[in-house]
Amino acid sequence: MNMKATTSQSALSGTLSSIATAAPTKGKTINDLFEQMKPAIAQAIPKHLTPDRLLRIATTSIRTNPKLKVCTPESLLGAVMQCAQLGLEPSILGHAYLIPYKNKGVDECQFQIGYKGLIELARRTGQISSIMAQAVHEKDEFEYEYGINEKLKHVPADGDRGPVVKYYSYAKFKDGGYSFMVMSRQDIMIHRDKFSKAKTYGPWVDHFDEMAKKTVLKSLMKYMPISVEFQRAVDQDETTKRFESDADDMSDIVDVTDWTEAPGEATEVDTDPNQAALEI
Repeated sequence: MNMKATTSQSALSGTLSSIATAAPTKGKTINDLFEQMKPAIAQAIPKHLTPDRLLRIATTSIRTNPKLKVCTPESLLGAVMQCAQLGLEPSILGHAYLIPYKNKGVDECQFQIGYKGLIELARRTGQISSIMAQAVHEKDEFEYEYGINEKLKHVPADGDRGPVVKYYSYAKFKDGGYSFMVMSRQDIMIHRDKFSKAKTYGPWVDHFDEMAKKTVLKSLMKYMPISVEFQRAVDQDETTKRFESDADDMSDIVDVTDWTEAPGEATEVDTDPNQAALEI
């Protein structure tokens, strides 16, 4: 699986370093920074995606969520570059998200992989024939058992299925093996409260079902026979990264997210009219 370009990464990171340090107060707009960033993205982006499409989608995400405009240019461009290197689109389709939040009092942008993004990355490994996550409703017929006689059976009810009570994920491998994971809705919410920096806004509020499926899918992936390269891609989920001139790719850059702050206490970015913001 080719997660990054094989061209000169030192030149790429040098370009990004100079772009990221450009001060927004000098008249730079988001489109200006993206236009400067385009050659660097072209070096890193997979063939199925183009720089123009990625930057157009990123711009739409920023228009949809203006709070991204007050995030530091370094973190915003870093998140877009993570999308580029992983070949994931930051949009409502669920491949990836750009999340604004307060990080040690600074407005920054966090990169998050969506449920569909995880599935896309898994399929690119070439080792998986089928992978999916599903919601189980109260009136569905659902049975599962772990152990040496493990089983998984789900028959959705007709009509009104009742509220969601569980989520599960499964993967079938090309060598004939399979694996699955089941979590209750309560398990999902406990995980969200413990690990999410943005549980009161963003995709956890707007797309709870997709985030719940992502959570149970990531839990399954811990036990899947996956490649080191795939794991490095997944490890970039929910990270805040800034450019470093000597880094080969975004997976090598240190996550600056302040995990010492209780995730549930992380605050949403407030749009302060007196705070410098990047114009589109």
